[in-house]
Amino acid sequence: ENSWNVMDGFPPSLERVIEAFSKFPGIGKKTAQRLGLHVLKSDSNSMTEFANSLIEVKEKISFCAECNNFAEAEKCEICENPKRDRQIICVVEESSDIFLFENTGFTGMYQVLGGVLSPLDGVGPDELNLKSLMGRLQDVNEIVVATNTSVEGDATALYLAKLIQPLGIKVTRLARGIPVGGHLEYVDEATLSKSMNERVIIA
Repeated sequence: ENSWNVMDGFPPSLERVIEAFSKFPGIGKKTAQRLGLHVLKSDSNSMTEFANSLIEVKEKISFCAECNNFAEAEKCEICENPKRDRQIICVVEESSDIFLFENTGFTGMYQVLGGVLSPLDGVGPDELNLKSLMGRLQDVNEIVVATNTSVEGDATALYLAKLIQPLGIKVTRLARGIPVGGHLEYVDEATLSKSMNERVIIA
């Protein structure tokens, strides 16, 4: 029997959609239900387009061979851009951080670590994209460490400084306009830009 009403709960197919939405960060059960009902009420064409875009993004996007950013080709658009300043590399935790710095007017290159050092979580140097970074330092004058201002982020910055400083390359950290323990995604553009422009030397 497939007949149902709201009082009895949602049909299995809708429940699966709601459960899928609830797995997204920041999406609670109520919001997931609203999104599921929106899918149900929307026209088939727009939902087919939405579903296809999800499949396409998983099929087409991988990681840049140079900086580990999101990319649809072997290298991302930033690494392919000949106008970027290749003498400075901004080291970030995740690809999403790059989009924040692009809005500040930063014109250098990036390196995505894929996390920060966190021994308690089993994340050591071998779990980060450090080998890729070390292989890009030949013509680099400065490394800007733009990890979050957390204990793990600071520990990662110091580790990078000790690793890179013997090579004669300046290692800097974002200025402390960013609150201690704060995540970059919550910092306003003006503060982030100021932190980049007033970065401090750590090695």
